[in-house]
Amino acid sequence: MSTTSLVWLVIVVVLVVLGGWYFLSVAPAPAPAPTNPTNTPPTTSGDTNVNIDVTTAPTPTSVTVTYSSSGFSPSPVTIKKGGAVTFVDSNPSVDMWVASAMHPTHSVYSGTSLSAHCDDTTDNSFDQCKVGSSYSFTFTKVGTWGYHNHSQSSDFGQVIVVE
Repeated sequence: MSTTSLVWLVIVVVLVVLGGWYFLSVAPAPAPAPTNPTNTPPTTSGDTNVNIDVTTAPTPTSVTVTYSSSGFSPSPVTIKKGGAVTFVDSNPSVDMWVASAMHPTHSVYSGTSLSAHCDDTTDNSFDQCKVGSSYSFTFTKVGTWGYHNHSQSSDFGQVIVVE
């Protein structure tokens, strides 16, 4: 193999590795906006005496999210401020370490680095800080909070916290 061919081969391999790293480290896209924000019933043709219940269920104060080899379910979830989400690993052969976005720093919810907030005894960081079979976190900040499994960073979800 000539030197020129070897140089081109090395360049291609480096580009493939960098491209893979970029696509695997990109944050998940935000959830799409609802398509019917006014909760109005759809227009029907024909019978105008159709009764459609457009009431919405109350926002829960606690939710359980299951983690399996398929990822987190359900996701996204919506809870009230001050509510808790409990994450349960339903497949013991898959390690679960729930952590705030972004991987690997986990700093979006708390604003602190992984090394700083895992030593935090006040539990203000959205980070399990170790592998475990269950983890519960109480959300005190309104917003949309992305999370992932630190042990399998391609598995992620969202918690939406409302007033």
